[in-house]
Amino acid sequence: MKTIEIYNKYHLPKNLQMHMLRVSACTNLILDNWIGKPIDKKAITRVSLLHDMGNMVKIPEEEIQDKDFIEIRRKYYEKYGTNDHEINMVIGRKEGLSDKELQILDGKRSRKNEQTAKSDNYEIKICAYCDQRVAPDGVVSLKERLEDAKKRYKDRPLSVWSNEEKANQLIKWALQIEEQIMKYCNLNPDDINNQSIQVYIDRLKEYEI
Repeated sequence: MKTIEIYNKYHLPKNLQMHMLRVSACTNLILDNWIGKPIDKKAITRVSLLHDMGNMVKIPEEEIQDKDFIEIRRKYYEKYGTNDHEINMVIGRKEGLSDKELQILDGKRSRKNEQTAKSDNYEIKICAYCDQRVAPDGVVSLKERLEDAKKRYKDRPLSVWSNEEKANQLIKWALQIEEQIMKYCNLNPDDINNQSIQVYIDRLKEYEI
């Protein structure tokens, strides 16, 4: 099934669709300029295209224009609960992600930045890095994106970003991940931007997952 067909199947709002498409476009730009050891490019693309399917439970109801989506989300609450990451994993498996790809999906979370930075798994590094480069309105610098996360989640006690000391550590590790990736990529961080990834967006909508 094509990416856009999966998104429409779950009635995902356009902004959530665009976030995942942008993240995947960032990964594809890196992959097209990769000079490091062989990595699983297909797995990186598939994971990045589906990585936030569970975020539908986090969208405020007043931001939802598709009324059918509200009912769909209610059914997902009943079936899967309200944990967005658990739903990511469930839908990922349902839509065909392999065990390896599910491990990448689980490992790429920002709360695991230290573990990711210390690992030699570049599939996870690239997925994690690109997700942390994409803000709600598009691609920004890593520091800008994560400093914004500190502000947005500071009043959410269950978020790792609500603790400033922990958040600063996550940013430190994220910047280290960026350095690790750039060593094996014919790009600078500034080369990854809204203009440079645009060419990938329409292609990824038609990608067969």
